[in-house]
Amino acid sequence: MNADPTTADDTAVTDADADLGSALIEFISAEVAIADGELELETDLLLGGFVDSLGVVVIVGWLESRLGIRIDPADVVLENFLTVGDMVRYIDSRG
Repeated sequence: MNADPTTADDTAVTDADADLGSALIEFISAEVAIADGELELETDLLLGGFVDSLGVVVIVGWLESRLGIRIDPADVVLENFLTVGDMVRYIDSRG
């Protein structure tokens, strides 16, 4: 990672964000992915075949458990869960 990492929308990435992103990639690759291939921060999880709708439910449960939060079902939309980066930005936006 370079000294000034940014996300796809040029928002600065914190160390905590990077750690969450790495942990999510590791979890999805090991426990949820239904396709082989390299999973990166901005990989489209659905079109790439990595995650189906049940996988999204599993990821939401993992995030809630790991972070001690509750994710409103109304927030589980493509905008927030299409990529690992989207998930990290969603969690970050919650404050």
